[in-house]
Amino acid sequence: MSLGEIAGLVAAGAFLLLVLILAVPLLKLGRTADEATRALAQVADSLGPTLANVNTTIDGVNETLVGVNGQLAKVDTMTTHVQQLTTNVASLSSLVAATVGGPLVKVAAFTYGVRTAAKSRNKADLQREVADRIKAERKARHRRGEA
Repeated sequence: MSLGEIAGLVAAGAFLLLVLILAVPLLKLGRTADEATRALAQVADSLGPTLANVNTTIDGVNETLVGVNGQLAKVDTMTTHVQQLTTNVASLSSLVAATVGGPLVKVAAFTYGVRTAAKSRNKADLQREVADRIKAERKARHRRGEA
């Protein structure tokens, strides 16, 4: 056996292994497709009776509505009034937000600025005081002859 024949056998074996490895997911995919087909068939079988029940329900509702038609007109009027009320409240809310909201935002921003400035000033004062203490201690040590 030559070196080329051995290489050919190794390549054929590797290809066979690759085919076997790829066959497993394909078989699982086939099973999944079969299960999906069965599930769709069950849905289709149960859909007919469900639609018949829906049609019966709709017929009953239509019969009820024919007798209640006068009350539906009243409900429609109330719905229109509620819609108008909602629109008015939304407009009033927008007006209050525009009138009061702007100044409140400015006051909040000013207050935040004052607080930030006060904190930074207190911090600067504290840092200056600490630096002065350190300088005084160094001068005192220097005077005593400590290095």
